[in-house]
Amino acid sequence: MTENSRTHTHVMEDGTVVEHSHLHTHTHTHQNTKAVLNRLSRAIGHLESIKRMVEDGRDCSEVLIQLSAVKAAINNTGKVILQDHIEHCIVDAIESGDRETLKELQKAIDRFIK
Repeated sequence: MTENSRTHTHVMEDGTVVEHSHLHTHTHTHQNTKAVLNRLSRAIGHLESIKRMVEDGRDCSEVLIQLSAVKAAINNTGKVILQDHIEHCIVDAIESGDRETLKELQKAIDRFIK
């Protein structure tokens, strides 16, 4: 592997572990990184409070409503990341003829919208 090659491990919903590598020809410096990190921190805090709700035996309907809010926050965070990726990485990939990055984006979108 080269210095730009990265190995990623993913655990699927069924517990299957998938490992693959990417050869990145660009760096990941994006204008929305701080906003994404803030959104993720808020979602993590919200999930922790939902966990406490379950531990305290709170009403299932309340828990489901809060889970729905976290799910929406995660989806919106994904949209910010996707937009940033398209504006920077994909533009660079197209300009450099990097078809592999485009294929990886398609795979990522397919998994994200499931």
